[in-house]
Amino acid sequence: MIAAIYSRKSIFTGKGDSIENQIILCKDYAKKYLLIDEFIIYEDEGYSGRNTNRPKFQELIMKIKSKQINVLICYRLDRISRNVADFSSTLELLQNNSVDFISIKEQFDTTTPMGRAMVYISSVFAQLERETTAERVKDNMLQLAKTGRWLGGQEPLGYLSERITYFDEELKERYLMKLTPINKELTVVSLIFNKYLEFHSINQVAKYLMLAGIKGKNGGDLATTQIRRLLSNPLYVKASDQIEKYLKTLGISVFGKPNGEGYLTYNKTKNITKDRDRTEWIAAIGKHPGIIEADRWLEVQKILSSNKNKKLPRLGTGDTKALLTGILKCSKCNSNMIIKQGHQSRTKENLRYDYYVCSSKESPYSDKCTNKNIRVDKLDHLVINEIKAYNKDLLINELTETIRNEVNDTDLKNRIDVINELVLEKEMSINNLVKQLSLNVNQQLSKYIFSEIENLNNEISNLKIELETTETSALINNKKIDNTDIILNCFTGFNEEFHRIYSIRLKRNLLKTVISKVFWDGENNILKILFINDKE
Repeated sequence: MIAAIYSRKSIFTGKGDSIENQIILCKDYAKKYLLIDEFIIYEDEGYSGRNTNRPKFQELIMKIKSKQINVLICYRLDRISRNVADFSSTLELLQNNSVDFISIKEQFDTTTPMGRAMVYISSVFAQLERETTAERVKDNMLQLAKTGRWLGGQEPLGYLSERITYFDEELKERYLMKLTPINKELTVVSLIFNKYLEFHSINQVAKYLMLAGIKGKNGGDLATTQIRRLLSNPLYVKASDQIEKYLKTLGISVFGKPNGEGYLTYNKTKNITKDRDRTEWIAAIGKHPGIIEADRWLEVQKILSSNKNKKLPRLGTGDTKALLTGILKCSKCNSNMIIKQGHQSRTKENLRYDYYVCSSKESPYSDKCTNKNIRVDKLDHLVINEIKAYNKDLLINELTETIRNEVNDTDLKNRIDVINELVLEKEMSINNLVKQLSLNVNQQLSKYIFSEIENLNNEISNLKIELETTETSALINNKKIDNTDIILNCFTGFNEEFHRIYSIRLKRNLLKTVISKVFWDGENNILKILFINDKE
């Protein structure tokens, strides 16, 4: 195992949590708990933790990305960064590259089940914070949407963004962006709607446009994806009560009074490429003219929906509501179990059943595993019921016994008292020697006294390092107890919190705070769950 130690201090100093002391404490922890004796040391002295623009830290990141590091150890979390966003992105980078992370002060150790649970708990709260931030952004977007302004981005076919100056209620000069029609391009848009109503096929429309030499806004051929987006975009429809009612049935939040103008849509995508659920969309009446009559636009939507429903479901990997992604293992061959899209329900319309499938079934380079598939909804339900029924009293006893076996608070406290007494004793000896030195005139004796004082100072320095290491061990023990309380609270509150959460990603993270792995034996219908305190 290749371990890296990272240390940082804003200004040079030989006291407190200096670079040297940080490294010593990290090494002591790694030797005691990880049985590691060799390290790669990265030191940034004189650099702030406000950002990650530090030479040795950037060098460390490159090593991590090139898969040359297995575990990263630091003295405290803020040695990595004092910026929450930077720390979160660094933690995500470590997880993506399978690098364990240890902060000895906070007992943040992803090599242990409890440490991993703490990571997932942190990610739950980070996700909650992100969702809270997203709500604030959405609220701001709602206010802007009500004005019907264009908020930027790729200009749609048929329109050009234009800056408009106006005066507000206090007669202050303001400006906004709006879409201005480009008649030549709008003729193409109208043609696309007409041809789709004629052909009932996006592929046929794309073929017609290509043969006719009709290009898109930037001079390229119009692809089927672009045509589908154009046809379904309320940007081109004349706003009416009928259209507003239709958009609301899709779950879209609609603003503005219907007046024949087109709609602007916001909050449709996430990270540019991923579409959001329609319930997160915002549609507001803009300041640009619509060109497609409401009844014709709705007829197009009806055809699009009908053609979409004609597509048969295919077996293949997909984005599902599966909870056990990343933690489900095949009991037969220990391979990861992946998700496959399955068949349509025979009793419920528009319901598809997905399956957990052993990944070795898909590999052309190994023997095919014979473990039977299991429906996602059934296994997820079984796992949740197992967690709810888990014996929490047994968990309490096991965790308490584990702590008792690993730590001895009395010995640590006694050692701390002994070290403090030794430091005090040696400091008194130094004071006595200093007094003798002030009274002595013999040069040879003075040299001897100076030498004794230097030796005592070195001994005090070593004792203080040992004291900090011992205090850190005591703190770690207390953190283990605190972490145990957190884990127990996760189990206790699981029943109440799990079903309140809407986000599937948040549910997965909450699930990982109480379990580490799940094994499925399809031949014997046996489910095995490894809770965070269990050993394989």
